[in-house]
Amino acid sequence: MVFNKDISGIQNEIEFVEKLNNKKVGELDPLFYCLIEDLYKEKDVNNIIKCWQNDEPQKSDIFISINNNIKGISIKKGVKNSIHVERISDFIHFLIENSISREVVISYLKYHYADGTTNGKGEVRLSVEEYKKEHQDEIDMINKSFNQVDIINKIIDRFILQGRHSTEKIDMLIYGVVNDFIWITAEDVRKLILSKIDVYSTAVHFGSLTVQPMNRCLNRNPLYESKRFCVQIKWYNISDDIIENMNDKIMEKCLD
Repeated sequence: MVFNKDISGIQNEIEFVEKLNNKKVGELDPLFYCLIEDLYKEKDVNNIIKCWQNDEPQKSDIFISINNNIKGISIKKGVKNSIHVERISDFIHFLIENSISREVVISYLKYHYADGTTNGKGEVRLSVEEYKKEHQDEIDMINKSFNQVDIINKIIDRFILQGRHSTEKIDMLIYGVVNDFIWITAEDVRKLILSKIDVYSTAVHFGSLTVQPMNRCLNRNPLYESKRFCVQIKWYNISDDIIENMNDKIMEKCLD
């Protein structure tokens, strides 16, 4: 599987740390050297890299330091492309705090539960495909409200760069495993997602980021029932978007 292998996220972080910690910049293999160059604009091949895991529940999974200049890195892998999960109540509170109208909030709750209610207690639960057949106009209304520059900037911080409980933002997102990965800087994450603000989608979204229940639990399996009350943010085209960004940067260098 591209950008993936059968290890846990924690083990993946450990492997990145082992590849970087106590290495000279000039000792790195070409892919890691390019990453460090993009992160630091680093030219001194004799500089020593320090790298360690983050023990705090923040968006940064590891830290990289050169000459005491510390950078926070988020690492993702796999095919599920989930980048954030939170309780529906917290998400709705965020929407209200940011002046999303009552009409849109109610429409989102109905989309989220897809059972005719705003609290998830309806008898008949619809799949997302069934719900869209009857309510695409409402979904379009939600998206028009969600896809505003000021809202998306806050969403990017909340879901990708900073999180809800930290004052520190990541500097880079890595997608993959040590022998097969791509990356994007925090600055480019923001530019890329904002560039997709006008892209049409039949799903509820913020630019490139799709918003959905963690599990619709259509079969009412009690093991997954609680997941109906969580919002999951997915970046479905994360690898394609990051590759697009990396190619654009290569073209810029070639044209300089």
